[in-house]
Amino acid sequence: MKTKTFNKKQHLAAPLQGWLEDSGYAYLSELLKSNINETISFNGKTKNCCVAMVDAVGSTKVTAHLSREDTCKYYGIFLNAMALIAREHGACVVKNVGDSLLYYFCDEKNPNGRSFAKTLECGMIMLKCSKIVNERMHDAGLPSVSYRISADYGTVMLAKSVTASSDDIFGPTVNICSKINRKADPNSMIIGNDLYQNVKNIQGYSFKQKSGVSLGFKFDYPVFALLKNK
Repeated sequence: MKTKTFNKKQHLAAPLQGWLEDSGYAYLSELLKSNINETISFNGKTKNCCVAMVDAVGSTKVTAHLSREDTCKYYGIFLNAMALIAREHGACVVKNVGDSLLYYFCDEKNPNGRSFAKTLECGMIMLKCSKIVNERMHDAGLPSVSYRISADYGTVMLAKSVTASSDDIFGPTVNICSKINRKADPNSMIIGNDLYQNVKNIQGYSFKQKSGVSLGFKFDYPVFALLKNK
């Protein structure tokens, strides 16, 4: 009786049913046992950070009418512009997730509360630069892009990925920042309550409370629209 062997390339290209075969399961089982801690390494370190996310509004619908090449240009102009602005304000740019960019400001790099002010300043500049970003879009024959920004403050866990040059961040603060993003109107910025409590007295801004976000607790989490005073 012949012994059944596992062909990695064949299984990678096969339908899901192929992975349910004994040989495919055995391969994945061994792979998980030996490599599960190698791709992303959690070092146990934590930091207090202002976490922010800028997300393109309705980009799936917009890019459905674009060629593959134009779709790449569309996302490239938007994400590179946002990353440039974030870095110019001293943010650590973590990664782009689809049509969103995740970045953060750390307390240790911005003492005396500067991370709070920089988070607000960066968001407002991103919104102000929408005209410039859309001029680039139009020059490339592409439609305009609208975007919304969310931010919150709290403790994040750090992890190093073998595929990234900078630390990745995880934890409730990141999850909340992502969840509240849809509460922002297009071309506006919204912040969570933990950040609001640290920035509410910063001069030059005003805040408008919006309907809260459910996080699975008894009370909704408060969120606030950020407005720049004229």
